[in-house]
Amino acid sequence: MSEETMTIRQMCDAFDVTPRTLRFYESKELLFPERAGQKRLFTKRDRARLKLIMRGKRFGFSLEEIRQLLDLYHLGDQQQTQLARTVAIARDRLADMERQRDDLIQTINEMKMQLEWGEKILASAAEQKKAAE
Repeated sequence: MSEETMTIRQMCDAFDVTPRTLRFYESKELLFPERAGQKRLFTKRDRARLKLIMRGKRFGFSLEEIRQLLDLYHLGDQQQTQLARTVAIARDRLADMERQRDDLIQTINEMKMQLEWGEKILASAAEQKKAAE
């Protein structure tokens, strides 16, 4: 093994993923480790791709979107197509996240109002019980 490659265990340790995750990404044609017998050896290219996969997942991109973006790298246009498509997907994802955030803020505010109402009812009932004693 050279410094240029990493074993599956080294990849797992370096990126905090499981071997199953790496094999899954390989089956989805996101990673292409070299083979040395039964061993998988991950190159610098695989490490760079895994970083992008993990970032894409964190941003909510689907694995298919990530695969398509990674496939655009080799078009020979200095990644202009890849970057343009990434920006388009990221804008859509950001809009979705902002809608989710707005919905969550509205739901939180409604829950706070319901809690205040419930607490007032409970406090009123406790006062009536205390007055009746």
